[in-house]
Amino acid sequence: MKDKCGVFGIFGHEEASWLTYLGLYALQHRGQEGTGICSTDGRRLHVHRDQGLVAEAYRGETFQHLPGHGANSTSGAGSLSNLQPLLASYRDGTIALAHNGNLVNARELHEECEHLGSIFQTTVDSEVIVHLVARAKPPDLGGRLLQALSRVRGAYSLVALTPDRMIGIRDPHGFRPLCLGKLDRAWVLASESCALDLLDAEYVREVEPGEMVTVTQEGLETRRFGGDASRSECIFEHVYFARPDSRAFGRGVNEVRVRLGRQLAREHPAEADVVMAVPDSSNAAALGFSQEAQIPLEHGLIRNHYVGRTFISPSQNLRNLGVRLKYNAVREVVEGRSVVVVDDSVVRGTTSRSLMRIVREAGARAIHFRVSSPPVKHPCYYGIDMPTYDELVANQRTLEEIRDYIGVDSLGYLSTEGMLRAVRGEDASGACAACFTGEYPVRWKRAPSKSDFEVETPEKV
Repeated sequence: MKDKCGVFGIFGHEEASWLTYLGLYALQHRGQEGTGICSTDGRRLHVHRDQGLVAEAYRGETFQHLPGHGANSTSGAGSLSNLQPLLASYRDGTIALAHNGNLVNARELHEECEHLGSIFQTTVDSEVIVHLVARAKPPDLGGRLLQALSRVRGAYSLVALTPDRMIGIRDPHGFRPLCLGKLDRAWVLASESCALDLLDAEYVREVEPGEMVTVTQEGLETRRFGGDASRSECIFEHVYFARPDSRAFGRGVNEVRVRLGRQLAREHPAEADVVMAVPDSSNAAALGFSQEAQIPLEHGLIRNHYVGRTFISPSQNLRNLGVRLKYNAVREVVEGRSVVVVDDSVVRGTTSRSLMRIVREAGARAIHFRVSSPPVKHPCYYGIDMPTYDELVANQRTLEEIRDYIGVDSLGYLSTEGMLRAVRGEDASGACAACFTGEYPVRWKRAPSKSDFEVETPEKV
């Protein structure tokens, strides 16, 4: 499971494309299959897109073709034709659009635009926005964007670039994160604050739900839209997606994950000799569990950080070794001991099952598996690449059946109430937890299918 995209933009800096490249490095965890940068020199837009990791997609000579003082970018998934930023020309100019999220009515808008004569070049749902902008009536780009966005439903954090301005927009519900920073006289937009830290930029604030910020050479302007839409910030950003050194929705991610682990220990204590994390996203939750339970925390699982995402196996036997390629147990920590293994989430359950087999074979006397989020029972339609109902282990099995499937002595999930309290404090409202509860904040005329959000996947070699 992964987030589909991270977005970044900077305007007003003579090294914009180079700084954007660095910002993408910080956001690499949000998408690994492809990336793109668009820059402006004040007269026209220049774009480079390629598949692969950031380090693979750009070379030194690339930046000679990305001149200017402004740039926007994405790091995400998709075939070469689907990579963002999407660059389009319309009667009043050109625009490059980078989008993090999913539009739940993209299919019906796509069909409507095609009926009116639009020709689509990609299968990315955000291309609908470009066509709606081209048909919008207001004379200014900001007004065109807001009129177009009044037609769409779902999740979007956008960074748009034209020859003379950069625009950042967050949907009225605020599903996906987008923060605003300052570097000298330049303004920066990024999905996470860790990208600002890498550039030594100042974190200013979150772009608010239903806010559009416009940056030009004259400075920054802001407009509000969307009325009184309920805030629905994705809870999974804090559980798993965001980097622990980031601020997401105005909260420090590492601190939140420690609180998740503490709450998990209160709800599901265990008699054990040692606590260990499934690295790396569960490290902070395991620390919180250890602190609350007063059980020592040790590094019982080691992750190999040099495993490429393009690895494929020619046989089933080798595919079964995929988890062993990425993880190994430290026998001296595990052997003969009762262990608590803390993970942040369980989706299909196949990785957890293989991991627990590794821990068991390393000599664990007992395994108490603890999860710092509730069971994932429902797909996400707001920007997370998540399996279907049939693939979600918690949708198919009871807790006892999941315990037996994973192969552990006890299993404990954090409650939904405990998760919301740990993340948001006493006021637990304002979060989207639909993948746990099935309570979707934005509805649709017909239930979206996975094909509504599919993009072509590059062949892995």
